[in-house]
Amino acid sequence: MPLIEVTLTEGRSPEQLRALISGLTRAAADAIDAPLQNIRVVLRELPETHWAAGDVTIAERRAREEGTP
Repeated sequence: MPLIEVTLTEGRSPEQLRALISGLTRAAADAIDAPLQNIRVVLRELPETHWAAGDVTIAERRAREEGTP
C-alpha cells in the first residue's frame, strides 16, 4: 500500500488540492502498477509562519520581497 505524504503551505483552493491528490494517485499507479484503491495520499498544510529555510520563514521572505517590513 503506497503512502504519499505532501507538506505544503496553506492557501490553495479545495479544487487545487483535489487535483494534486488525483495527480499523485495516478502517478503512483502508473509508476509502480499499484491499484488505485491501495494508494494513500496525505496532505499537510502549514501556515507560512511555520515553514522556514535558513532561519527565514516563508512569510518573512514574502514580506521582504513585497517590500513590507
